[in-house]
Amino acid sequence: MKSKRLLFWLLAAAGILSLLRSGADEPDPSQLQISVGRLLEQAHYSRRKLDDNVSRQLLTNYLEALDYNHLFFTQQDVDGFKKKYETTLDDDILLGAPEPAVRMFEVYKKRVEERVATAKELLKQKYEFTSDRTVQINRQKAAWPKDDAEADQIWRDRVENELLQEALAKTSTKDPVEKLTKRYDQLQRTIRGQTKEDINNTFLSVLSQTYDPHSEYLSRSELENFGINMRLSLVGIGAVLHSEEGYAKIMELVPGGPASKDNRLKVGDRVSGVAQGDKDFVDTVDMKLDKVVEMIRGKKDTVVRLQVIPVNATDPTIKKVIEIKREEIQLKEQFAKGEIIERALPDGGTQRLGWITLPSFYADMDKSGASGARSTTKDVLALLNRLKQEGITGLVMDLRRDGGGSLEEAVNLTGLFIKRGPVVQAKDSNGTIHVSRDRDSTIAYDGPMVVLTNRLSASASEIFAAALQDYGRAVIAGDSSTFGKGTVQTMLEIGRIMPFLGGGTDAGALKLTIQKFYRIAGGSTQLKGVVPDLKIPSPTDHPEIGEGAMKGPLPYDTVDAAPFDKWDRPLFKDELARRSATRISSEPEFRYITEDSELVNKRLAENKLTLNLEKRKAELAEDKAKKARRKEARAQQKPADEKRFTVTLDNVSKPELEPYAEKKKEPEPKTSELKTDDDDGDDDADDESGGKTPIVDAIRGEAVQILGDLVALSRGPKTAQATPAK
Repeated sequence: MKSKRLLFWLLAAAGILSLLRSGADEPDPSQLQISVGRLLEQAHYSRRKLDDNVSRQLLTNYLEALDYNHLFFTQQDVDGFKKKYETTLDDDILLGAPEPAVRMFEVYKKRVEERVATAKELLKQKYEFTSDRTVQINRQKAAWPKDDAEADQIWRDRVENELLQEALAKTSTKDPVEKLTKRYDQLQRTIRGQTKEDINNTFLSVLSQTYDPHSEYLSRSELENFGINMRLSLVGIGAVLHSEEGYAKIMELVPGGPASKDNRLKVGDRVSGVAQGDKDFVDTVDMKLDKVVEMIRGKKDTVVRLQVIPVNATDPTIKKVIEIKREEIQLKEQFAKGEIIERALPDGGTQRLGWITLPSFYADMDKSGASGARSTTKDVLALLNRLKQEGITGLVMDLRRDGGGSLEEAVNLTGLFIKRGPVVQAKDSNGTIHVSRDRDSTIAYDGPMVVLTNRLSASASEIFAAALQDYGRAVIAGDSSTFGKGTVQTMLEIGRIMPFLGGGTDAGALKLTIQKFYRIAGGSTQLKGVVPDLKIPSPTDHPEIGEGAMKGPLPYDTVDAAPFDKWDRPLFKDELARRSATRISSEPEFRYITEDSELVNKRLAENKLTLNLEKRKAELAEDKAKKARRKEARAQQKPADEKRFTVTLDNVSKPELEPYAEKKKEPEPKTSELKTDDDDGDDDADDESGGKTPIVDAIRGEAVQILGDLVALSRGPKTAQATPAK
């Protein structure tokens, strides 16, 4: 509260209160723009003034946010924007003038319309695919087309490549021209559906990210999505939607959700209208998908009515009305989950190891402290107690792809594995150091432990891994570093901090970087990330993934170490590294990973594809033959002599263990009843990234081996007794 009062008075002193208005339901874009600009100046960690330098960078960032692949604007457009706005956007923001962002978007919209019209004409031409020309794959770092003539050539190559891709597609049954035409129509609908509010929201988000990559303006719906990500639940009907030809199409029903239990709404149904309770229907045809989703969501136990065109309707004018009561839906796929791995030992005995997968550091902020509130620490503790009950002698914490979340949960979770002491340090813009500590001396688990990370492990994951590494509590294994996000954000709901805006959360929120993280040993996780004790080859270990690949990251630096007592047991890192290196050098899967990484790097460096059909066929044939060789080699390999059991929060208290079963990966409704990608299901399903052929998780296998070695070298210490949640 103190910081919010300070921010309020800072803005009052700047004269913002003169913009007071009352009774409005929606925030005025001018007032919102001034508020975001002033908050960034006064409260961002950098305390950077909104000046001409920021204006120049903001202009570049905004144009690239609109046209990230440099396909629509020409250099002539960009030069014109620079002449008008390069050193004036800062003044426009602080004066509350949103018109420049709208004007630039209108030019972008016009260019999209022109290019879509050109593309549709190009689709009508006949292509032989016999030339030796190439097309540039990624144009993000390319120069803008210097003029319309150069843009025309880029689009000729692009359309030819898209048609060539369709000619090579094995599973597509659609006419290529019809399919691509619909794709361009969808692009037009998306651009035409952008309101001035949408444009302003995008501009404010780009402005925030000009200060650093993790500051961001969130609209009302985006703020709700953020809350869903943190608490892993939403209130709605349990449907995943996809935008198709102007309709919100049902792509999936969440098992156990209201729509699934009602059994009237079907996959493939198209929503044409939404009504709240007994109110009139609102037509949703050609409405932006996030707006449709927002209308379908609502308060628990309220009723929403959907007007749908059934998937099997022969006449699209025939519609049915489905009334569904909203309920709270748990996104269980994102909860912590465990495994018990039972391995045969050389002496004929067996060994049980524990594995906990943590997709994120979640917490229900609205119910913080309540007995029924969900949290990462409470869930992991429940899993741990069951794993110990089953006699595990070692534990892997799998943080691969864990993008972070709650700072408090990172501290609390670390506390399950150490006695007590500092976990992470944070420095604010004044240079003041704040130390977050575990103050509970009880330990939930004190046995051998491996933390598995990769470049997608970020933020709270890095705090947890860094703390256990500094304490000497666990062996860290994985990619050459984690993501490198070492900054702290706070969520400022603008309507509450700036009450003169009115509308409460309708004004959205500013996710603002206010501190930097530092390890208790003194180094920041910013940019550098957490370097593992043991490196394991991985497809994600690429410099294009991580903080260093983002625009304008804050720099790495250090602070003084915080006093702490290291763990008093050895980790045998040198011996573990020697054994791991020996296994990796003889494991075919790691050779495949290395080969694929080298091929990806080569293709990224070349950044082009041939437009010759026979050459592309030859490349595809080579890839197919390589996959076939690998598939045959995998079939000859002897599977690991182990049994696996699944431990979830649903079965953690059941007396019998549930055998692990390979499951087909299902799409997860992530943050909402929403699926917004443009995938039409025609991609090749038989590839190595998750199709019909099961993938060997060599990294998982190596982590199990490392843990087994650590247990053996540690002479199998007894596991700790169960302890209550902190």
